[in-house]
Amino acid sequence: MNPSTRLIILKKKKMEFEYKMVIVTRKDLDLSNGKLAAQVAHAAVVCALDTKKQNSKWFNRWQNEGGKKAVVKVDSEKDFYPLKEKAEKLKIVTYLVVDAGHTEIPAGTKTVLGVGPAPENLIDQVTGDLPLL
Repeated sequence: MNPSTRLIILKKKKMEFEYKMVIVTRKDLDLSNGKLAAQVAHAAVVCALDTKKQNSKWFNRWQNEGGKKAVVKVDSEKDFYPLKEKAEKLKIVTYLVVDAGHTEIPAGTKTVLGVGPAPENLIDQVTGDLPLL
C-alpha cells in the first residue's frame, strides 16, 4: 500500500462516529424552512443539555466527536410515540417539541422529536429505518 492510500484510510477512520443525535420531523406539517429549523434547534438543544445531565459520558463523547446530528422524517405525529417509547427503554434522552402557537401553527402542535445523543448502535435501533429529511 502506498503512503497516500494509507493516509486516505487513516482519514476515513477518523471520520467515523460512535455517537449521534437524531431529530425526527413530520411530513404532514407544512412548516416554512425557518420554522422547521427552529423546531429542530429546540429539540437539539434540550436533548443535548438533558443528556449532559443524565449521561455525561455519552454527551462528552458525542461532543468530542463533533456533535453528529441527523434529521429524518415520519408521516405524522402518531409515529413519534413508538420511537419515543423505544428510545426511553434504551435509556436514550428524548424531547418532544410542542409549539407555543405564536407563528405558523396552532399552540400544542407536536412538531419534532429529538433522540439522543447516544451510541450510534442504540440510536439506530430507534431511528435507523427512517428516511433522511
